Amino acid sequence: MRIAFQGLKIMVNRQLEMIYILMKKDSVTAEELAAHFEVSTRTVYRDIDSLSMAGIPVYASRGKGGGIRLMERFVLDKRLLTREEQSRILAAMASLRVTGAFQDEQILEKLETFFHTESQDWVSIDFSDWSGRRGKLFGQMKEAILSRRVMRFDYYGQYGDMTCREVEPVQLLFKEYTWYMRAYCRVRGAMRLFKVLRMKRVEILEEAFALGERHREERSGIGKETEETSGETKRHKAEEIIFRIDRKEAYRVYDRFEENEIRVLSDGDFEIRMWCVVDDWVYGLILSFGPSARVLEPDWVREELGGRIRQLAEMYGT
Repeated sequence: MRIAFQGLKIMVNRQLEMIYILMKKDSVTAEELAAHFEVSTRTVYRDIDSLSMAGIPVYASRGKGGGIRLMERFVLDKRLLTREEQSRILAAMASLRVTGAFQDEQILEKLETFFHTESQDWVSIDFSDWSGRRGKLFGQMKEAILSRRVMRFDYYGQYGDMTCREVEPVQLLFKEYTWYMRAYCRVRGAMRLFKVLRMKRVEILEEAFALGERHREERSGIGKETEETSGETKRHKAEEIIFRIDRKEAYRVYDRFEENEIRVLSDGDFEIRMWCVVDDWVYGLILSFGPSARVLEPDWVREELGGRIRQLAEMYGT
């Protein structure tokens, strides 16, 4: 199935490029097209038949002065798109190239030529880490999502328990400094969010799947779906946490929090009001400020932090 899909993709790309060549030239021989695409003339004529059946006014004439042509009335009018729309199309394709999902430079170059403008590399994304291992993982997820193939991996829950999962991957998400993968989990029988860094020993299976209703649940945002935590799936509720941070941490405060979450106090310290799902990441964030941060509300978060600090003190014998 995968080989057949790749063959279909090659054929479609070849036929699209054939249209582009015919739009630039009045006439091209089958031999010239065959040499250009490194196929037989029989394949070229099959492509011509396919394009004609699809409604593209292309025809072949034999004899002296003959060749393959597009009818003169066939014009792709770029004026149907405004200059801004043309730029947005090119920017979108350049963005896909950055993510690795789109790698055909020739198509992008053809559109640049047709629109008489250049695409803008307005975003740059690097999925790799210093070791290079994470880049391989993102490559696997991209392949599985685009080819609609089932993935299998070991997954570590919030409390360190590990389970084997088979999933149907749909999308990558980035939120709060963390990459997630949206997928239909066959173990849970529902859509789930998996933290990418907790996925180990990832495999892409030969089995393919078709997108269906089960993959469209709560597709509008990460906060509306259930994140995989421990052996038992839990749904957390967002809470408002209020804490105070010493003014000497100003650079970190403005790096991490939004302006509407920050209130500068009369002594220069900061009061932070943050709505979030309270989990280990949030406790780690607050503890990372050390003695410079103090939770004011809610009480149960302050008590939980106190317990964790006492455990650390016992661990280090102080």
